[in-house]
Amino acid sequence: MIDDAVFPVEPWLISEPSLQTTRLAQTESVFALANGHIGLRGNLDEGEPHTIAGTYLNAYYEQRPLPYPEGGYGYPEQGQTVVNVTDGKLIRLMVDDEPFHVAHGNLLAHERVLDLRDGQLRRSVTWQSPAGRRVRIRSRRLVSFTQRAVAAIEYVVEALDQQVRITVQSGLVANEEQPQRSDDPRVAAALDRPLVAVAQDTEQHGAVLLHRTRASGLLMAAGMDHAVEAPGDYEEETDVRADWARTTVVTVLRPGQRLRITKYLGYAWSSSRSPEALRDQVAGALNGARFAQWSGLAADQRAYLDDFWDAADVEVDGDPVLQQAVRFGLFHVLQAGARAERRAIGAKGLTGPGYDGHAFWDTEGFVLPLLTYVAPHAAADTLRWRHSILDQARQRAHTLGLDGAAFPWRTIHGEECSAYWPAGTAALHLNAVIARAVERYRQVTGDDALEPECGLEILVETARLWVSHGHHDADGAWHIDGVTGPDEYSAVTDDNLFTNLMAARNLRAAADACARLPEAAERLGVRPEEPQTWQAAAEAVHVPYDERLGVHEQSTGFTRYAPWNFADERPDQPLMLHAPYFQLYRRQVVKQADLVLAMHWCPEAFTPEQKARNVDYYERITVRDSSLSACTQAVMCAEVGHLELAHDYAWEAALVDLRDLHRNTRDGLHLASLAGAWSAIVEGFGGLREQGRVPALAPRLPAGIRALRFRLRHSGLRLLVEADHHEVRVSLRDGPGARLTVLLYGEEVEVSTDGPVRRPVVGLEPLLATPQQPPGYTPQRDKPDQG
Repeated sequence: MIDDAVFPVEPWLISEPSLQTTRLAQTESVFALANGHIGLRGNLDEGEPHTIAGTYLNAYYEQRPLPYPEGGYGYPEQGQTVVNVTDGKLIRLMVDDEPFHVAHGNLLAHERVLDLRDGQLRRSVTWQSPAGRRVRIRSRRLVSFTQRAVAAIEYVVEALDQQVRITVQSGLVANEEQPQRSDDPRVAAALDRPLVAVAQDTEQHGAVLLHRTRASGLLMAAGMDHAVEAPGDYEEETDVRADWARTTVVTVLRPGQRLRITKYLGYAWSSSRSPEALRDQVAGALNGARFAQWSGLAADQRAYLDDFWDAADVEVDGDPVLQQAVRFGLFHVLQAGARAERRAIGAKGLTGPGYDGHAFWDTEGFVLPLLTYVAPHAAADTLRWRHSILDQARQRAHTLGLDGAAFPWRTIHGEECSAYWPAGTAALHLNAVIARAVERYRQVTGDDALEPECGLEILVETARLWVSHGHHDADGAWHIDGVTGPDEYSAVTDDNLFTNLMAARNLRAAADACARLPEAAERLGVRPEEPQTWQAAAEAVHVPYDERLGVHEQSTGFTRYAPWNFADERPDQPLMLHAPYFQLYRRQVVKQADLVLAMHWCPEAFTPEQKARNVDYYERITVRDSSLSACTQAVMCAEVGHLELAHDYAWEAALVDLRDLHRNTRDGLHLASLAGAWSAIVEGFGGLREQGRVPALAPRLPAGIRALRFRLRHSGLRLLVEADHHEVRVSLRDGPGARLTVLLYGEEVEVSTDGPVRRPVVGLEPLLATPQQPPGYTPQRDKPDQG
């Protein structure tokens, strides 16, 4: 774990006061910058030392074989892996004839700061060379939200006490050495030097390199340009080879003098365009960046983020740790999706190579609910991406012997890449989660245009999938057998409750959409009897319930499984790393919220008493070996009145990467958990739910939070919610005449810009005592000192 000495607690900054090389792997992820198209890991400017060098382009990947000890019909044969593309972050420095390196000479001061308000990563270094020459280095880095293909670095070197010769080498490097990511030699070979040189161009102040992946055949271009400011004469030259380009600047500085180099980077890729077209696209991006200059890029970045925070910020009064963490999460979720523009949002965004860069159900399940409220354009573009891979999903359903479309469990380009079918192909709930995201987008934004554009077809094809997979029994109940729900410690079960309820919701949403858009439905070939079939299945869906225990079953028969013996476990390691799945699959142990997630996303299917009893039962067997769990447990614990436990879970969801709670932040950030932290606070303590197109609110705060303020967008309007332990205030922040209907503790109120609607907080007494977790699995939270 990481303590707050590494990242001091500040409301808008993530800072590292001194370099800790033992934490380089984590800080490379934490300090990553991205805009949804380009991603730069937080590697040091000089490139060394590093743990994972990373520069990524969204959806740019290499194919690799998927190894199987034994094959089977329908198993995917090709995997897809994100590629570390040409690295443009590199800026190496020589002071006289000594190369700057943090492990050589004397590192007198070193600080890095990520400012969440302006989107810049700043670095300040004071270094003394082995020969005794002292210099100060300051750099600033950004990946532009407004110029999608552009990143930029400002690099300043100042001589402190002696005249020195300064040599700066700014590079583009392809095929950097990477840590081995597979023990299978076929996979390792596919990912070793994956970029093949195509062409190189030398420009006046930089260069452009073009490469193509060996197997997937994707073309990319990376370019750099430079603006140099020196107090006196300097020399500049550029060298280019197949896999690298280098612009060198040499000058002499007297004490107090500075050399300033602004490096502009441009990136583009395509599966169909010519090298010449891609080269010109990058050249145009570099010209646009140079025209804007650093000052213009920085100003545009700040304006973009000002607009974002104006309708997205969450203020947590009383818990500064959670305050910092929730803003950190919001910032990184924005970075993952802002300019993705019809490409996937991967589980790690563009912060690292974890999960091979794949997108999962995390995207629609956890990330899009947040983006729908704070950056709806990004949510819409992600749904358009899902629609763009509908043909592959139809083909996958056909392979599985099903109708409609079966979206891939994990993918970059659209093909299924999961080699483990019990926790991949069998997890059909993904399709209903996508349908929920389509439905929720329309309800929250009030945008009715996306549904006929792409949403209706997604709803129809996923509904067809469900009716072809499910079946009615002799008594008329509708069942879904042989599926895996969110809990990956239970696999290939019958009537997973989450899957059943989400499928029923999917079926109803498809039928309702066809009723709203009958002509569009007819063009899609929807037969008149199909919506009736969907509705009938949804109404007859089986809901497993254990009458003896008075709780819902996660799946049929789950509560009769033998209990897991937690006394012998080591909570510092996930169970899957030291217990065979053979044992996990037949015991009552839950990896991540499953039935509890069903209560969060399908609340209408449960009574308040059932929610309380279910939370009490499943808390005792859930081990949270997935980062997707804590946020959902926070929401439902808050709903049933366990506010302090909910606070602990919210902290865990938000701090997953700033504290490296799962010990794998090195591979990239946990975007779904970061988005889930927003859910834990806004849906948990703010009580936000959707009743059709009407937002419902029921704020209740734990003792450790004095007040909560959050902003979001609903129906095209900016909504502000303020709550403390006594009063709730809800207001709109748009022009005169704006009105929005809101349910506040069940009361229908009209909110406007005339002034806030005020209501006293309505408390909730929990029906049951606060539940215990399995031994060793109590959530951890920094508690303030008493006294």
